[in-house]
Amino acid sequence: MPTSPDTVTHCPPEAGQARKRLAPSALNWLGVVPFFLFALLFLILPTATLMIGAFQDANGHFTLGNIAKLFDDSILSAYWISFEVSAASALGGSLIGLLLALAAIQGGLPAWIRPTLMTFSGVASNFAGIPLSFAFLSTLGRMGLVTVLLRNYADFDLYSTGFSILSFIGLTLTYLYFQIPLMVLIVTPAIDGLRAEWREACESLGGSSVAYWWHIALPILWPSILGSTLLLFANAFGAVATAYALTGSSLNIVPILLYAQIRGDVLHDQNLGYALALGMIVVTGLSNAGYIWLRSRAERGRE
Repeated sequence: MPTSPDTVTHCPPEAGQARKRLAPSALNWLGVVPFFLFALLFLILPTATLMIGAFQDANGHFTLGNIAKLFDDSILSAYWISFEVSAASALGGSLIGLLLALAAIQGGLPAWIRPTLMTFSGVASNFAGIPLSFAFLSTLGRMGLVTVLLRNYADFDLYSTGFSILSFIGLTLTYLYFQIPLMVLIVTPAIDGLRAEWREACESLGGSSVAYWWHIALPILWPSILGSTLLLFANAFGAVATAYALTGSSLNIVPILLYAQIRGDVLHDQNLGYALALGMIVVTGLSNAGYIWLRSRAERGRE
């Protein structure tokens, strides 16, 4: 029996609207699939592999021996030196980077200074590894450009003072090259959040510039500054390519010891290397967690 036009059934309008809402949602999820795939292959699976390997012996059996070896004197010494290098570069980078950002944003400098500084910081903060090590060896090595210029024209032998690019100080200076720009990039939004009316209110009440910074600006900025310092610490603690290319095995820090255990011919103990990596993950994870907490607190303080 044919149906008349009056009896034709139509889809309810809610169904069509639901399909319209579903399509964009599916496309949005499709767009982030590469991100989740990248995170799974290069972050989640490697981390899970080393976490499992840290609790296994060479035969794949469960053991806590690798974790116990982390408390040996040589390994604790490596962690301590890594702590010192990371803390020194983080503190120096945060202080110098903060001063640079303040000078570029609120220092009354020409307008072209800020975009130039931000562009350089974006490039320099990612310049690390073998190229950075070669650059510092060519600049501050025994036959580096600066070393030779000081010796020939200033009659000053840099290495006679005990300095060495392969030492604790040399590695810290090398880390500062990417730590300072990273601090500039991180702290700039926090400095931009300082409102001009806060300074005007302080001045209208008779407060000086020192009073403004001590009682208003710094209490607002300190969570961002401290959080950025923690992020710089984690960034330096996990750096391996720069330290290995610059110092080789002359400086006993955790990333170099880890590399020697996993890829070396003498100290080859892959599972101990996994345990060392697990310890680094704990340290950097705590630092990043502190950064996230302080950042959220700083954002709430500016609301």
